[in-house]
Amino acid sequence: MLYKFLRLVTFVLVMALGLVACSNSYSSLADVSEENSSSETFSSSSFVVSSSSSIKFSSSSDASETVSVVALVTDTFEVFAFGSLNIDIVADSFLTKFDYGDVVSVMVPGYDTLDVPVVASYGDVFPGEFFLYVSSGLNYLKLEARYGQMAEVIGLGRGAEFPIEVAIRMKEKGGYAEHLGNLNSLAISYSIEAYPELSVADFANFRMVRTTGMGEGRLYRSSSPVDPSIGRNKYADSLAAVAGVKTFVNLANSEEYAESYNGFAQSYYATRNIVYLDVLPGFANTPFKEGFVKGLRYMIEHDSPYLWHCTYGMDRTGFSIAVLEALMGATAEEIKADYVATHRNFYSVSGGRQVALTAKQAELIQAIIVRLMRNAYKVEGVDISDFENADLAAATEKYLLSLGLEQAEIDSLRARLK
Repeated sequence: MLYKFLRLVTFVLVMALGLVACSNSYSSLADVSEENSSSETFSSSSFVVSSSSSIKFSSSSDASETVSVVALVTDTFEVFAFGSLNIDIVADSFLTKFDYGDVVSVMVPGYDTLDVPVVASYGDVFPGEFFLYVSSGLNYLKLEARYGQMAEVIGLGRGAEFPIEVAIRMKEKGGYAEHLGNLNSLAISYSIEAYPELSVADFANFRMVRTTGMGEGRLYRSSSPVDPSIGRNKYADSLAAVAGVKTFVNLANSEEYAESYNGFAQSYYATRNIVYLDVLPGFANTPFKEGFVKGLRYMIEHDSPYLWHCTYGMDRTGFSIAVLEALMGATAEEIKADYVATHRNFYSVSGGRQVALTAKQAELIQAIIVRLMRNAYKVEGVDISDFENADLAAATEKYLLSLGLEQAEIDSLRARLK
């Protein structure tokens, strides 16, 4: 696909004393005028790009400060190879008006509007989250989904005509700053000696799912019972044997890869029903969605108790279990509490010993599963933006129907879990 000539980088700061205009090898100098608006939403009609590459912004008499920028999404190999949307803005210029930890609204007219954090590293967000990657020294920004394909998320197909106008506006100044600080404080250990306050089951992240609507002894979750990389597999495997788990759903591996682990043939795990999904935590993208449906259908066809796991039992497992909990009638608080329990079992290790998460850290981690579910459901046309008050069971049924499950399959799944 040919690169198209790109143009247009602008910044606007309300109440600022000057105007900013920047250019790079792909863009020409743009004229800028100021905007003064307190609205948290904006439409493509607010931005007018003329044939001379000048930009006009709508104005308001409101005194609240707002920072906005209009630029172009470039037509690059990365759009369809990796799903990254390159935005034609010099990163260092962008950082004169926006900071790491800000939350911005990114609008791609005709496609979607997303609220995402501004970060400098892929590790600054949890797997599956959406973000705006801004790396000093680059001549562009990237709108990305960690482990996912952002182009697919917003519905950008191969028939799209480039360049595509994109608008970025401040949503919440410093709205993600606490999350960045929290992420930098989290660490785990592979040694059980670092967790003297945890039970063996907690160390293995092994537990029965007990949320509202879930039957006793029907569904379990854990870290991998066969992958030795984080030092928990033998504990998880023995606990699964004690619980009498009959069916395993492995989100992390292919069958061939799992069987290559040392000790696999001798494990309890190897004697049970197993479905291998081998998916990354791109929850809003086709590979994960297809794998997830495959795992659900395998459950319907096999007996409980069931156990879902990935490597840590945290990201892919965390999302999958949250969806099943929601389907069965769990409350928002129950879903968040179960999600954060995994992180309490792993984090935070300092000086070779676990230090309990603070209430604030737990709150920030709980917010992650809310964002992940909101984003994944939204892609399927299901609105759970008011997570605390949404009918999560009904919303999840719609979500699963959109993924391709039949109503009879959903009814059977409920019957097996209740």
